[in-house]
Amino acid sequence: MVVTAEKNEKVSKMIFASIYPLYLNRLVKNGKTQEELNQVLEWFTGFDEKKLQALIEEKVNFETFFNRAALHPNAHLIKGVVCGYRIEEIADEFEVYKQCRQMEKLIDELAKGRKMEKILRKEKK
Repeated sequence: MVVTAEKNEKVSKMIFASIYPLYLNRLVKNGKTQEELNQVLEWFTGFDEKKLQALIEEKVNFETFFNRAALHPNAHLIKGVVCGYRIEEIADEFEVYKQCRQMEKLIDELAKGRKMEKILRKEKK
């Protein structure tokens, strides 16, 4: 599937606080915890639990969320398909959409029971 400017814009304007509970509910149904979700989000964005809560209370959209994030240097290692989109094929011009899909990929892996050390990617030596 191909990302469009309209799709990127729509995702950019979505409020993170409205999506976070959906992520959490999915993980809880799969036996995971909020702490595990926050650990994955902190690895990816640099936001600790306190900062995540502040962003939720501020009701930032995904564009602002990712603009404030310090993405992990190994975020480029997040590959695969999420919602029919191959992450590594999403054009750089749709950066927010790509980052959102990368985050969703990490959450998917956590929900499916992948080991945390695999989710929190490291460069192969």
